[in-house]
This record gives sequence, C-alpha cells and structure tokens, in this order.
Amino acid sequence: MALGLLGTVAAPSAVAEQSSSGQLRVTVGSARSEASGLAAGPASNATCSINKITINRYSECEWVTIHVDVIKVINGKPVLEGTVDFDVKHQMTLKANSANWSEKFHVSKARTTRAGKGVAIDIAAVSTGGTKARVHFTQGHVLSSGAADGSVAYTTSIAPKKINPKAKTTYTDTFTKPGYLPGKVSYGSAVYRCDNYYGSKRASRAGCVIPEVPTGVSMVGLARISEGIRNLRARGGHYGDPHGGKPLRWMINPKQEAANRKAVCPRTAPPDMQRAGRTSCDEYPFASTHEGGTHLPANQREITWVKVQENKAQGGTITAWRGKMHVMDGDPFYVIA
Repeated sequence: MALGLLGTVAAPSAVAEQSSSGQLRVTVGSARSEASGLAAGPASNATCSINKITINRYSECEWVTIHVDVIKVINGKPVLEGTVDFDVKHQMTLKANSANWSEKFHVSKARTTRAGKGVAIDIAAVSTGGTKARVHFTQGHVLSSGAADGSVAYTTSIAPKKINPKAKTTYTDTFTKPGYLPGKVSYGSAVYRCDNYYGSKRASRAGCVIPEVPTGVSMVGLARISEGIRNLRARGGHYGDPHGGKPLRWMINPKQEAANRKAVCPRTAPPDMQRAGRTSCDEYPFASTHEGGTHLPANQREITWVKVQENKAQGGTITAWRGKMHVMDGDPFYVIA
C-alpha cells in the first residue's frame, strides 16, 4: 500500500565556476520520496525505482541520475565538448537493535560522448544528529571505465534514555578531468533518527529508523478494545485507521497524557459495566497521542469500559511495539483492530 505521506525531496544542482580553459557542469535528477507501505514490523529492504527515494521504517533506496557536461570556453563562449550520463543507487539498511549500520551504493558505467571519456568521480558522505559517516570507495574512479561499488559505514554516539535529533546523509560527488575545473553536485538521503530511549547503564537498546514512515500497532486479540475501535470507525471515526484514515501521532508528555485521560474518562464506570466487571476506561485515540483527550471532535473519539486485565495487556502490547519500532514523540502510526 503506497501511503503517499511524504513530500517531494528535491536534489539540487551544482555548477562549476567559470574557467577560461574548461569546466565540468553537473546536474542531478530530482529524487521523489515515496513510502513503500505500512510497517507493522521491521521490513526488508526498500525496493528501488529510478529518481525516487523509496522508504520503509528500516531502509531506503535512493536512485539518482547524474549528467555532466564537459565544456571549453573558447573566445569567451562555452562550447560543449562532450557529456557523461550515469546513475548512482544507494541502499541504506538501518537496525532496530543497533545505532551503527551500513549502506551500499552502486555507480553504473557511464554513457559518454566525445570528451566525456576520462571524467573521474570522488564520492563523500556526511551525516548529522550524532551520526558519523565513513565512505569506502576507490576515489578517482573513471566513469567510462565501468561500474563501481562502494559502501558507507555509519556509527552513532547516543546515551541511554536519549533520543538523537533527526538527521540525514548529504552525498557530494566531485568530478575531475585534466585540463578542466572540477564539477560538484550534492543530494540528500531520507531523514532518519537514532535513539536509546529504553536503554540503561547495563544494556543498550539503541536503534535507528526513518520516523516519517508510519508503523502499525495491533489491538487484535483485545476483544473489547478492538470492538470499541471498530464501532467508532463504523460511525465515521477515521483517525488511526490503516484503511484510508489519518495516522495518529505518538506523544511523550506524561502530564498531558494524564490530562487527556482525565478529560474523557469518568472516575467510575456505569453500574451495568461494574456488574460486568468492566471497570477500566479505555480511551481512543489513546491518551498518549497528540490526538488524545478532547483534541478531536466527539465523533472522532470513543471510550470503552473493559476489564483491568485487558487494559494492562494493551499497555504491554503498546510498550513492546514502541520498543521494536522505535516510536518516539510525533511519530505517525495506525491502529489495527
């Protein structure tokens, strides 16, 4: 299911400075970002499509086309002497249980005309948000000589109970040819984020995800809770519905969570619910979301009285899901019921 929740990622062009002898002018095809589907669990590598960044919760594939013009300035006028066309495919795979991960990339053999033969490429990668990127590639690779492969190793420093800022990789390709000024182009990866939120001094639980990809938590098996959610959806409630609804957004704010719950849950269950042993109020959307409490209209929310054990089981399900999928404040998600 293509969610279409992410905006376009535009890859900028770069032009070498003017020269009285020669220059390399470079442009890169724009890469449109596209989610590959709802992530109910850590997924396999994202598929690849030309001039797209395809993502899931734990991986991305970015495939860009690059064009180089080889230009001589003769009598003050630029003269096109040749061209280079090729593509670069980046396959990044994040980890649920480590803040260190890797990326592979493939540089295709170039199609060249005339003076485009002999243009060489260097590839650099820089990350932010506490993550360092180290490129492994035979720099100075001559594009017309054949395809080439490389990799990027990522290492992240993050303390227990911490969430690193969102970050991305900026790739910079530099092109050289004797007698010409270098050309350069840069483009960026999808945004990722690392955390060690559930870690402790004795154990790290660090991992990294692409936070804009919605994940899904299942209430199936929690009979009354899932029934309440389905009843709300039957009346038109659509928040959190994976079948065309808007995602919910997780919230880390205990004070607001308590206020959200208080705003919709009475102190005591109605007499008929007490007689049935259903004395625990379950609110939907969850109090621990930005849509919780009375933030949505009444026709988009619901409370269900359930047994205490069922509410506790729901808490365990949500905690396990959050740890597995590294769901942090503001992350979008759906509820399967």
